[in-house]
Amino acid sequence: MSELDASYIPQHVALVMDGNGRWAQQRGLARTEGHAAGEEALMDTIWGAHDLGVKWLTVYAFSTENWRRPLDEVRFLMNFNERLLLTRRDEIHARNIRMQFLGRRDWRVPRRILKRIDETVELTKNNTDMTVSMAFNYGGRAELIDAVKRIVEDKVPAQKVNEELIASYLYDPSMPDPELVIRTSGEIRTSNYLMWQSAYSEWVFTDLLWPDFRREHLYDSIAEYQQRERRFGGLAES
Repeated sequence: MSELDASYIPQHVALVMDGNGRWAQQRGLARTEGHAAGEEALMDTIWGAHDLGVKWLTVYAFSTENWRRPLDEVRFLMNFNERLLLTRRDEIHARNIRMQFLGRRDWRVPRRILKRIDETVELTKNNTDMTVSMAFNYGGRAELIDAVKRIVEDKVPAQKVNEELIASYLYDPSMPDPELVIRTSGEIRTSNYLMWQSAYSEWVFTDLLWPDFRREHLYDSIAEYQQRERRFGGLAES
């Protein structure tokens, strides 16, 4: 942490927390044990980001594609996310961290989960140190489809459609684009995550499986980010 440039900390870091199942299988455990082990990684990463001064941290908690997984794993993930909210939100609230949620609130999400989500958002809504945004029942394409549907429903004239307007119809228009996206487990793909917002993000891929990820690995990823030159399609300054 002391080796990082404090003046160049990304405002928004996003995470693809991948590799829970493989972590468990390597140890002869059920896949669900890997998801449970990932909780420690998540909380240490949240605290580490908070200590560093990151203002937004978005994590891929459950995708629209995850419904295709075995029923027992989906059921576990629903229960796990509910328990995570119940057992951790007071601690998060005590650190002046706000929690938000990105994703569809459709019939597939149990009502009790939606209730916990609403309770957590209400509890933490006035916190100002950092925002943790949980992408839950989230897909990048789904977000864009939902935005287009709302634009059509609002009868917006075609000539008024531009980047700013589309961004205003996303799930959370107040969320800044992530400067850095980190994906664990050695997979090198974006997996339908923040497709609009990450258009010019720097991606860091690590072979670590998510349950082994800790704040020092977050700091390593930020150190790599700080070595890159962001040009946004232009040329480097001479």
